[in-house]
Amino acid sequence: MINPRHPKSIIALADWLVDRGYGLVSLRNQVVMAAGFSTWLRQKGIELSDVSEEYAERYLLDRAQRPKRGDGTALRHLLAFLRSQNAIAEEIKAEYNPSPIEQHVLAYERYLQDARALSRQTIINYRPVARDFLNFRFSDGEVSLAQLRAVDVTDFVQRKVPRLNMRSAKIITTGLRSFLSYARFRGDITSDLAAAVPIVANWSLSSIPRAIGRDEVTRLLASIDRDTPIGCRDYAMILALARLGLRSSEVVSLELGDIDWVAGQIRVRGKNGQRNDLPLPADVGEAIADYLRKARPRNADRRVFLRDKAPIRGFKGPSGLGCVVRRSLKRAGIDAPTTGAHQFRHGLASEMLSGGASLGEIGEVLGHRHLQTTAIYAKVDLDALRTLALPWPGEAQ
Repeated sequence: MINPRHPKSIIALADWLVDRGYGLVSLRNQVVMAAGFSTWLRQKGIELSDVSEEYAERYLLDRAQRPKRGDGTALRHLLAFLRSQNAIAEEIKAEYNPSPIEQHVLAYERYLQDARALSRQTIINYRPVARDFLNFRFSDGEVSLAQLRAVDVTDFVQRKVPRLNMRSAKIITTGLRSFLSYARFRGDITSDLAAAVPIVANWSLSSIPRAIGRDEVTRLLASIDRDTPIGCRDYAMILALARLGLRSSEVVSLELGDIDWVAGQIRVRGKNGQRNDLPLPADVGEAIADYLRKARPRNADRRVFLRDKAPIRGFKGPSGLGCVVRRSLKRAGIDAPTTGAHQFRHGLASEMLSGGASLGEIGEVLGHRHLQTTAIYAKVDLDALRTLALPWPGEAQ
């Protein structure tokens, strides 16, 4: 066990924590917590081989001092270290008995993943829709998909959709159609109930993309302190958004092998697993190289951009980059159209359009598979659109 009188055990734990990116202050607190837990186990006569999560919880309650934030996490890290050293057995988890509704949701999730090969984010969007619909129809817990009728579908949508914005309403109806198609695929229902899902009015190209302006991008980038490790990373990430028009998911998923420094190209993992090779602008390349040389923690993770808090690893998803953008905009005092990362993508497209680029060229840069997706940017050129406007009836000639 970890013992202050046995330096080797402390060093082993410290090395394990350092490899995972924990700083000196956090490392010290976790080692102190481990030593205290070790002393408590000896006082209680508990053998190392018997240590479990239960004893860690009891230790926090038995201590004279009140638990502080991070104490529980420190003990979980200690147990993980001991398991990695085969000093204690893996925790045996209680058998999971999902409810009938949850069994259907899990089966649907496997179908989306294995048979449809949908992205993780799409599955995350659709899964709660199926769960809510089944709870709505089979609240007593007994599930029989064969009993589903069109009225169940319309009643569910009419109850859910009025309280939602357009985007959320579209997710509900699209996810419900997907689940009902899955039920028909399984043979649980024979009629096409997906056709009974009401259509949410969503006029094509009804909105104008909210794009951040070039001046605001320049101010934002200038406000980032590139002399700090975090600032060096944030600058490179936001510059990639602005200059390449990448999605936030494409930035956080970049790997070291995706950059061809000799050819000056970058490989991007887009939607539906498609990969695009794009020219790497010199300033973006310099910013990434600067981060890799000076600021990126030494780590085995192949992601280019890593979190700044332990455990050090790549961002779990695009929301991490969204937080970086929001924090940077607030610090710079910029009143941007939105607080998300997509506004940089819209900004690049708008700038290309005003510079004379065609919709096809814009779509190629943005990685759009269909021209219809890019067509919305035609509405951004308001000056050109004004020349097409008919005079108001009765206006003086």
